[in-house]
Amino acid sequence: MKKLYPLIILSLFTIIISACKKSPNIITPNSPGTTLDKIKDSIYLYAKEDYLWNSALPTYANFQPRTYTNASDLTALASEMNALSQYAINPATSLPYEYYANDPGAAKYSFIDDGTETAALNGTKGDYGFDLQYNLVNDLRIEYVYPASPAGLAGIKRGYRIISINNNTNISYDAQGYGTGTGVNLAYVNNAIFNSSTVTMTLERQDSTTFSATLNIANYTVNPVLKDTILNQGNGHIVGYLVFNSFTTDAIADPVLDAAFSDFASNGVTDLVVDLRYNGGGYVSTAEHLDNLIVPASKSGKLMYNTFYNSNLVSGKDPLLSHQWRTGTNGDYNYGQLDFSVAGNVVNFSKIGTLNVGRVFFIITGNTASASELTINNLRPEMDVEFVGETSYGKPVGFFDIDINKYIMYTPEFYVENSSGQGGYYAGFTPGTTDYPGVKDIDDLTRDFGDPTEGLLADVLSYVNTGTYAVNKPAVQSLKSAARTFALATGNRINMHPQKPKFTGMIIKHNSLIDKLKIKKN
Repeated sequence: MKKLYPLIILSLFTIIISACKKSPNIITPNSPGTTLDKIKDSIYLYAKEDYLWNSALPTYANFQPRTYTNASDLTALASEMNALSQYAINPATSLPYEYYANDPGAAKYSFIDDGTETAALNGTKGDYGFDLQYNLVNDLRIEYVYPASPAGLAGIKRGYRIISINNNTNISYDAQGYGTGTGVNLAYVNNAIFNSSTVTMTLERQDSTTFSATLNIANYTVNPVLKDTILNQGNGHIVGYLVFNSFTTDAIADPVLDAAFSDFASNGVTDLVVDLRYNGGGYVSTAEHLDNLIVPASKSGKLMYNTFYNSNLVSGKDPLLSHQWRTGTNGDYNYGQLDFSVAGNVVNFSKIGTLNVGRVFFIITGNTASASELTINNLRPEMDVEFVGETSYGKPVGFFDIDINKYIMYTPEFYVENSSGQGGYYAGFTPGTTDYPGVKDIDDLTRDFGDPTEGLLADVLSYVNTGTYAVNKPAVQSLKSAARTFALATGNRINMHPQKPKFTGMIIKHNSLIDKLKIKKN
C-alpha cells in the first residue's frame, strides 16, 4: 500500500512525497498524472531547490516539465535535464555554465542515470570492457581495456588497431567535417560497440600481426588502476607511472592505489606521473585519498579545498532533500544535523604512505573531468604540478545522488576551490599556459600505457631527463593528421570519439553524509 506522508509546502505548490518501494522519492504538485509525469515534476522541483544555480530557473508554470517527451522515458527525462541546464549563464562567457561546445543545448554536467553509471562507480560494469577512439579518420584504435572484462580476457590491449567490426571493414570516420560522407560509418561503429550484446572484431597488434575476437557482454569487477610501473631513467631519476581510470568507491580504489604507491615508495621513486587521460571522475572521497597519497608530508594538516552550496542548502531551506534523506533506505535522520556551510565542509590534507615527491605530472585530455580535475586542482598550491596533454573537460562542480523512482538524478549542487581560492575552471586546464605549466600535445593512441615511446609519457620523460619538453617525435608526429591537429586547435578533440563521455562527475554519496552526520567528504 502506498503511504502518504504529511504535506510539505514548497513555493506555491503542495508536495506529496511517496515512500512506496516501487516509486520512492517522487515529489509532485498535487495534481493527477502518470508516474512519468510525476518523475518529471520531481526533477524540476529538486533542481529548483538544490541546483547550484537554482535562482536562474523559471517557475514551474513557465517551465512545464511534463511537456518534455521523447522516444523513451529516459530520453524524455534527459531532454528535461538538458533544458534546465541552459538557464544559468556564466558571465565570463555569456553562455550557460553547462554549455557543451560539441553538442549545444545538451547538459555538460547534469544527467539522469538508470543505474548503469552508478553501478560502474560501485565496481560493477556490464559491457565489453573497452573503449575506442579514432587516431586518424581511417585508423580506429582501442583506447583502454579493463583486464577482467571480456575484452581483457580476449587479450585485447590499448593501441591495437580495429580492422573490421562484424566483418565490415568500412569503419572510417566520416562525420563532422573530418572526412566525407554522411556519418553512416560512425553510426555503424557506435551501434555495433555500444548498442549490442555481442561483437566480432579483427584487430592488428603493434607488430602488424592480426587476430579476431568475438566478445559477449558480461558483468565484471572494475580495477580502476589500468597500469602501474616504474621507469628508471638513470642519473637518479626513478619515475613512478600510474594510470587511474575511474574514481570508484574507496573500498575498490583505495587498496589498489595504496599498493601502487607503496611500491613507488619502496623503489625510491623521485618523479610521479599520474595518467588521468580518460578518467571522467567519480567519488570525491577517492579523490581525497589519491591527493593524500601524492601530497608532500610537510603539507599534512593544511587546507585541501572548500565546498560551496547554494543559499537554500546553507540556510536550511531544503525540505525536499531533507525529507528524502530522512525517509530513504538509510533510516531516520535528524535534518538539523546536516551542515552545508563552508566551515562545516573543510577538508584538510592528511598524508597517507611514505612517498614524498615535490613534483607530479598529470597526463590529461578532454575526457579528464570533475573528480580528476579536483584532484589536480587541490595539489596546485602545494607542489610543482605539471600538465601534459590536451585541455581537460572543465567541471569545477559536483553533485550527490537524488533517487527518483528507478532513476538517479545528478545535477550540480556545489563548487570547489583549493587553498589558494583557485576554482571556476569551466574551460578546463590547458597544458603549457601560464596557469597550467607543462606542454600541450595530442593523445598517442598507437602505444600501450607505460610504453616510454607513447607520445604523452615520452613528453614527461623528456622533461624529467632534460628539463624541457620535446614534442618533435617523428614516429609519433607522422601519425597526426591535419584533421587531428585542427581538432586540437579548435577544442573539438572529443568529436573524434564515437560517443561523448558517458560520465563526468564528482559525487558525494548522501548515505556517507548521513553516516558522518554532516556534509563532509569521507
